[in-house]
Amino acid sequence: MKRLLASLLLIIPAAFSASADNDVPQVANVLNRHTTSLNGKWNYIVDVQEEGFYDYRMKPNRWGFFLNAKPQKPEDLIEYDFDKSPSMNIPGDWNTQDDKLFFYEGTVWFKRSFSWHPSSDRRTILYFGAANYDTHVYVNGTHVGHHIGGFTPFNYDVTDLLKDGDNVVIVKVDNKRRVENIPTLIFDWWNYGGITRDVLLVDVPTTYIENYKLALLSQSEKKGKVRLIDFSLNLNKAVAGQQVTLSIPELKVKQSLQTDKDGKVSTTLRVSKLQLWSPDSPKLYDVNLVCGNDTLHDAIGFRTVETRGKQILLNGEPIFLRGISIHEEKSNGGGRANCTEDAHHLLSWAKELGCNFVRLAHYPHNEYAVREAERMGFLVWSELPVYWTIDWTNDATFNNALHQLNDMVARDQNRANIIIWSIANETPHSPERDSFLSRLAKSARALDNTRLISMAMEVTSADHYHNRLQDNMNEYVDVISFNEYIGWYRDVNDAPKMTWEVPYNKPVIISEFGGGAKAGYHGAENQRWTEEFQERLYKENIAMLDKIDGLSGTTPWILKDFRSPRRVLFGVQDYYNRKGLFSDNGDKKKAFYILRQWYDSKKSASQNNNKKK
Repeated sequence: MKRLLASLLLIIPAAFSASADNDVPQVANVLNRHTTSLNGKWNYIVDVQEEGFYDYRMKPNRWGFFLNAKPQKPEDLIEYDFDKSPSMNIPGDWNTQDDKLFFYEGTVWFKRSFSWHPSSDRRTILYFGAANYDTHVYVNGTHVGHHIGGFTPFNYDVTDLLKDGDNVVIVKVDNKRRVENIPTLIFDWWNYGGITRDVLLVDVPTTYIENYKLALLSQSEKKGKVRLIDFSLNLNKAVAGQQVTLSIPELKVKQSLQTDKDGKVSTTLRVSKLQLWSPDSPKLYDVNLVCGNDTLHDAIGFRTVETRGKQILLNGEPIFLRGISIHEEKSNGGGRANCTEDAHHLLSWAKELGCNFVRLAHYPHNEYAVREAERMGFLVWSELPVYWTIDWTNDATFNNALHQLNDMVARDQNRANIIIWSIANETPHSPERDSFLSRLAKSARALDNTRLISMAMEVTSADHYHNRLQDNMNEYVDVISFNEYIGWYRDVNDAPKMTWEVPYNKPVIISEFGGGAKAGYHGAENQRWTEEFQERLYKENIAMLDKIDGLSGTTPWILKDFRSPRRVLFGVQDYYNRKGLFSDNGDKKKAFYILRQWYDSKKSASQNNNKKK
């Protein structure tokens, strides 16, 4: 009984209290800074009963895992040894690297040794692209931070903890699902555990550029086609009088500014002959920032996005978003995607489909994916994992969602291709849900008013063959988006008879539609799981959706089959959601060609309209 009580108390021991944290706000543009990679082989210990925590209090002679203790004399009893433990690749998920951990949900400890030679006039930030889901970080035995959330970056200033020579970082990662989490207990994708994105040591001066933003304003002056770009920047500390130089050589921009008492600068740039970023011409400009000893480079595009009635306007012109939804998962059973090559592979499939838009579902994807999509000319919908039924009345849950929103925007606010921040997916209606999501939508708009706000709604009002969308969140979003599965979760024969009413003067995106098929399984068009069934479903849905007033785009579900523990039908699903237009191995299903043909017609119609203008 004493051990049980102690274990409950030891979930957050005193040694791990907030006062021990040394976290700093997210450092922007890490990929273009001077970094030392800690990627590679990490030793790991599976800790089903949290012994790595408990031993610190219960059995101090055996120590906690985070201390990386070693026997000092022959009779010492220490029941773990990272150096004798197996290793796996980081970044990476444990599910696909260790067969014993395929279904595992719980704690795994990771350890990496490295050599470091600190500089007296520099700071070192320990950066994690993401770890799923609840993460404690230790450097040389000292707890430096605790992060909750599986899809956004976090970092800590570890300068004062690093030694000249050998160092050790140990990370406790726990992917257990919890009702108060974002996402919550139940979701329809694989709960990959581990350190799933890069681990880097970031070298910065004592005063450095923490974040910055460049955004093209919608207004333009008539004379000379001058465009206005808002620029803002903040340092990591409130230092007045620091000189910040911004240059964009191709635009002949070079400005020097002085930070205010809060360590911030802001101005509006006037530029001419600006080539706007678009899917057909994904133009990026070299941008250079200098502040003291801190020099940053970025490649930034400029575009505007807004709505006019039931149209979405990109750079002032109506656009139809030929989209597809994508999960962050490698093909061929490879687990969580985590590099540019993985992103390019998936986006190349979307390019074959004729897409100009991707919905990165149901969480912020890695920065490599967003940047590669930008280079390849894909507009992006970026989403928070506020999915299905959340603990709507829990303040900690809301703060978790808000923190993830802040991190998502802070990392990607300079990516021209992101045009939609999505705050939720398929959330059942209730007053508590409306309160939660409206607060989140207001926060998103306050953080960034240069993009559109949306969410994937559920259709709850239906008179058999007439659907009327009703959602109190309509006043908080710019784009009305909803999921529908006519033909899959409702009779396949219903689509030709169905009508839709969206009683809001806003553009409409069908954020999901589709149905499952096992690649290579053929039969009658009314036989579930056949490619012919999925093909017919797409034909009838496309004909139905084309009649929706204000239809401005679709992101069918989904690009490729992906793993899900909810999909248990043996011989057909085998723990895969089979709604992909590609199989996990890259085989195109028959529905792929139906959607591509429709998107080709949409593209041709758009080009003809432009010629008429």
